[in-house]
Amino acid sequence: MRKYCLALDLKDDPELIAEYENYHKFENNRPAITKSIKDAGITNLEIYRVGNRLFMIMETTDDFDFAKKGEMDANNPEVQEWETLMWKFQQPLPQAKEGEKWLLMDKIYQLG
Repeated sequence: MRKYCLALDLKDDPELIAEYENYHKFENNRPAITKSIKDAGITNLEIYRVGNRLFMIMETTDDFDFAKKGEMDANNPEVQEWETLMWKFQQPLPQAKEGEKWLLMDKIYQLG
């Protein structure tokens, strides 16, 4: 198993943030999106929020590959529709390069 932590910002608008959270409630799950996540080798995914900052923890199989996931997503119309919808709420971190959304975080500490 591998673990990745990523960050992204939401637009700093309480109504947009509430709408974004509503899309991510369990009862609003989109099966095609869940399937694409699992098919890529992601075994667990959690998103946390403080203010307008999002923090994602992904646990994956050992052979998970970000490039392969990106290719799979690019060829999946339902994922592209979802990504377009989510961009209504999201904004890149200040240090993001053009076209980057979720940025991989560097681990700087671990207990023990």
